[in-house]
Amino acid sequence: MSRRVDAALGAAPARLAGDSEVVAAPAGDRPAAERETSLVDWLRDADSVLVGYSGGVDSAYLACVALDALGAGRMLAVIGRSASYPAEQWAQARAVAEQFHIPIAEVDTGELENPQYAANPVNRCYFCKTDLWGRLAPLAVVRGLAVVVDGTNADDLGDYRPGAKAAREHGVRSPLAELGFTKQDVRILSRRRGIPTWARPSSPCLSSRVPYGTSVTAERLALIERAEAALRGLGVTGDLRVRYHGELARVELAADQLTHWLEPGRARTLREAVRRAGFERVAVDLRGFRSGSLNVLGGVAS
Repeated sequence: MSRRVDAALGAAPARLAGDSEVVAAPAGDRPAAERETSLVDWLRDADSVLVGYSGGVDSAYLACVALDALGAGRMLAVIGRSASYPAEQWAQARAVAEQFHIPIAEVDTGELENPQYAANPVNRCYFCKTDLWGRLAPLAVVRGLAVVVDGTNADDLGDYRPGAKAAREHGVRSPLAELGFTKQDVRILSRRRGIPTWARPSSPCLSSRVPYGTSVTAERLALIERAEAALRGLGVTGDLRVRYHGELARVELAADQLTHWLEPGRARTLREAVRRAGFERVAVDLRGFRSGSLNVLGGVAS
């Protein structure tokens, strides 16, 4: 059974994530369940943690387990807010924290004010994460938290992620990756805990929709955010990206959505929604959603 500790949010300790019994995993889930036991041990060895918390699949799971393992007095989930962080994702992150009584804090990040970031080089993420961890690492010291952790998982290690260098430079640890958690592991275990993010598509920052070499501005990010919100409002589900190409929006849809939205009437509705958001021209990519497609375009991945 999971431990139960009762106290108000912000006091130590707090009620545990899920606040329910943890039942034995089915045979097919057992490797993931064993990794979770290792994660709890890892977190308890760390003694206290500050979790870089976006509210995505990985960081939401990590924050819930950290709360279980350590209690609210020895963990804090911190959201970094900027124009590149979608408002919808912020609302989801807050909702998950409220549901599971995760203590959270927010900091404003200033990556857009850095000309090296705004120029959008292929290592743009390095400058973003340098800003983020440069703010969270001192906050951990102030709060008396021993280790800063992020939600990087083992699958991420094979991707092009220049932000990982910034994490190493600031001593940030990635327990999910260190313990071999795959994205599928995280989804399985999140579902067992009732964390609603288990089925949500991944959603990297809005700047990832802008091709390398095209400058990142708050206006462009807001345009992308409006267009994606408009498509969600139409009922588009699953993975979705609106890639910025000047006056052209290149829309990537999940494979199981393509046929539906390519029907002439629906395609017209989709294009009109994106144009109303502010783009002049709209193209639906017939190859569908491809994670990191701009990395391929930029020559940093194949």
